[in-house]
Amino acid sequence: MAAAMKPISIEVWNPNGKYRIVSTKSMPGTRWINLLTEQDCRVEICTERKTILSVDDILALIGDRCDGVIGQLTEDWGEVLFSALKRAGGVGYSNMAVGYNNVDVEAASKHGIAVGNTPGVLTETTAELAASLSLAAARRIVEADQFMRAGLYDGWLPHLFVGNLLKGQTVGVIGAGRIGSAYARMMIEGFKMNLIYYDLYQATRLEKFVTAYGDFLKANGEEPVTWKRASSMQEVLSEADVISLHPVLDKTTYHLINKNSLALMKKDAILINASRGPVIDEAALVEHLKANPMFRVGLDVFEDEPLMKPGLAEQKNAVVVPHIASASKWTREGMATLAALNVLGAIKGYPIWSDPNQVDSFLDENTPPPAASPSIVNAKQLGRTSKL
Repeated sequence: MAAAMKPISIEVWNPNGKYRIVSTKSMPGTRWINLLTEQDCRVEICTERKTILSVDDILALIGDRCDGVIGQLTEDWGEVLFSALKRAGGVGYSNMAVGYNNVDVEAASKHGIAVGNTPGVLTETTAELAASLSLAAARRIVEADQFMRAGLYDGWLPHLFVGNLLKGQTVGVIGAGRIGSAYARMMIEGFKMNLIYYDLYQATRLEKFVTAYGDFLKANGEEPVTWKRASSMQEVLSEADVISLHPVLDKTTYHLINKNSLALMKKDAILINASRGPVIDEAALVEHLKANPMFRVGLDVFEDEPLMKPGLAEQKNAVVVPHIASASKWTREGMATLAALNVLGAIKGYPIWSDPNQVDSFLDENTPPPAASPSIVNAKQLGRTSKL
């Protein structure tokens, strides 16, 4: 195969290892490498200076013999790569990500290849980033930073970068799962905001937390915080001062935020998205930002990532960061460890871990990890039902 002849630069660990595992990118930390080499794996890490590897690049990395691959959300893992991995004797693939929109799980299952992902380590980190964007947008921190760096500050002024106070305002959460609830708690506990949320399922634990925190504040002579479960998403959009999006991405949530839903929001509302880019109609958002200078947005994800829609970068009322919600050292090292152990577990025939969101025992550096795959999304299709 011509692609297999293409030279790809790699770094090799434990060259005489029995099992060959390829990582398409260098990943944070060294624990994941050590866990693999201790189990007789030869680890090859691609060191190509390309942000996104092509299918041909990855075919060259797989080569003629490969037991498993750790890949990234930016790569196209479909029939071509999974059939090549199968031919090379491969049995496992894992994204270093929770999402797996880039993976054709059906193709992987057809070829008997386990597909792993890495939930369980992103909740607090992602929620913290959403909270950071909320503050940055509310207090116009990025605008003010650019102003200072441009040498434009020549003295204090009453109207200079006046933003929004969060205390006593209402935070709206659309999708009150693990991350949405963690974000809500940060905003409620940190800034004494009231909560309105919309979710198909009742967030009982979150409601109990807000009630208890409200009672605590009242007992200490402060204004209690309140919560309300909205009957529709539109209710959240029209009532909240800060709105954070935490839904899954499917056909029902594609362009959930569009021209019509933006029109429901307050003129000085703040919209945050650290979930999935296509949840927002980005072109409509650009027009809304232009027409409403007091409206602000904080985005970690984009509809056509890594590109932004025309005009977004020029809007001073937009805070934009490059998909860094999981980019804390602890989380990224944890993701690398979980991805490596998913592939190792597939090679060794380990059982599947019973709860992919409870993975602390895999992350404790002082004890060996359980002999299990932390999270395999197609375990049922492969008939791997044994749990540890």
